[in-house]
Amino acid sequence: MNNINIPKIGAALVAMAATLLAQAADKRYPIDYVRKVEVTEPSKRNAAWEDKDFLNCDDVVLTQEDVLYALRHMRRVSWKGYDPEKVDATGCEGEALVTFKNGRVLAMGIEPTGRIGTAEYDAQMKIVSGSTSFYECAPCRDRKMALLKDALYRADERRLKKLVAEGQLSAGEAQTRLKRARDSRDKP
Repeated sequence: MNNINIPKIGAALVAMAATLLAQAADKRYPIDYVRKVEVTEPSKRNAAWEDKDFLNCDDVVLTQEDVLYALRHMRRVSWKGYDPEKVDATGCEGEALVTFKNGRVLAMGIEPTGRIGTAEYDAQMKIVSGSTSFYECAPCRDRKMALLKDALYRADERRLKKLVAEGQLSAGEAQTRLKRARDSRDKP
């Protein structure tokens, strides 16, 4: 007869359950009750932040599919976990309104990094007091970061082409720098 280590099996099951719960969606906004998703701002720029030589927000846009995916996977965090001063942000936030069958409307601001800010409105579009919440969505970040990485590659190309056109860099050196930049981003 095999020796079964009950405590180890129990610990493994608890760890799996904790992992699943950590990524559980907010039960107040069930995906089955979504009536309509309207992307109001596919990629809102923070003009003070955006530097097209680094990243063009037009390269990273929010879609209805992204909003539904976020509703399935977002988990609530405190303001400290969301605070833009202390957490990575791209400045390319997309905004959407999600209308539920009960008439409630959830306004969402979603960053490609998986940070989500929300506010809830009633059917008359009056804000529900205390409804502002902050979320993190790791699967959303993983999904959008591939798009973000591609946008950063295009920004590198634009920046280096500009330097070549201005005569500050040779075409060969630009290719070498571009390859180095891509290789550094592709490292795990």
